[in-house]
Amino acid sequence: MTGSRHLRRRSAPNFVLFTFLALIFVSCTQENSFYIQGDRVQKKELRTLFSLLNEYGPTGARPDNLARFATARKIAALLIADEKKALAASFLLDLGDPEDEYAPWYLFSAAAAYESAGDLPLAIPLYERLIKTQPDLLVEGNSLHYQALLRLVRSDAGPERKIEYYRDLIVRFPDAEDIGASHFLLAKEYEKTGQWKEAMNSYAAYLPYFGTQVPGYPDALSYARQLLEFNASSKDWTYESLEELLEEIRKALTLGSARQLRRFASKAGFFAISWFQDSDMDANSKVAFDLGQFMQGRRIYASQTVHPISGPYEAYLRTWGWTGRLDVWYLYFRKINFPADPAVHGRWEWAGIYFGERMQ
Repeated sequence: MTGSRHLRRRSAPNFVLFTFLALIFVSCTQENSFYIQGDRVQKKELRTLFSLLNEYGPTGARPDNLARFATARKIAALLIADEKKALAASFLLDLGDPEDEYAPWYLFSAAAAYESAGDLPLAIPLYERLIKTQPDLLVEGNSLHYQALLRLVRSDAGPERKIEYYRDLIVRFPDAEDIGASHFLLAKEYEKTGQWKEAMNSYAAYLPYFGTQVPGYPDALSYARQLLEFNASSKDWTYESLEELLEEIRKALTLGSARQLRRFASKAGFFAISWFQDSDMDANSKVAFDLGQFMQGRRIYASQTVHPISGPYEAYLRTWGWTGRLDVWYLYFRKINFPADPAVHGRWEWAGIYFGERMQ
């Protein structure tokens, strides 16, 4: 009898310990039950992973941030693969302990999960929070701050915020592969806000990266170069109205005066090409031939009206009598779109030449 009572006394602490551990397990299971979804196999795997996550946590039996990070990645991957992206984001946000060196990854991945689910308004503040409040972290060689900034500049945020994102991207990651495109796109955002001086500076910074592809802007180099050239020019060849400019052009053509005609040509981006060429690709501020060679002091004839394809922003004038293989040229006129200088914005210029009859 005495031995039996002694046995019961020794067993009591073990029973208490077992009960305490069971309560902890049940508590953890209940705490994570919101995330344990799917079929029977999926639930079993998630329960196992959450058990490990708790074990590696700050208050777990074996605290280990790296092991906890690896386990969290597996859980998030399972939830995302099961199209539970918002749930994965919620789970990752719960792990954002500032003392954990992997907190930046949890925050970034939560934002990425929301973005993937189509909840960009929820993702943007998280990307911003990561950049402003968390240290950068390299994961598999990739900077999380850089990846977050890339997503922010591609978002539908307003131009003022995008200017902030692009400037941060350029200053912090000057050696990035797409830094040239970032300069150009920053300039476009400055344009939208009317900050023309800053826009010109950014276009100038883009020019050394002329081989860089800019998404959505296949003619980026031509656009930036012509804009800078036009901005630096005297702009003294522009006219208030198309009719006034055409009248002066016709006078010079009638006189056969190449010298007078050359005065009316744009000195920024003037082109002379065939209808088969791309004016953006071949635009040049200096015509690669002498107009006098094709006029030889003879009268050049011009239509009394512009071609029917002309519109409110551009016009084509058919001329003929030029020497050479193609005696018909179409002079191209356009309305200047340059809000940076209100004095010339909306005026007209003779911008180029198309050789030969227009193809129907």
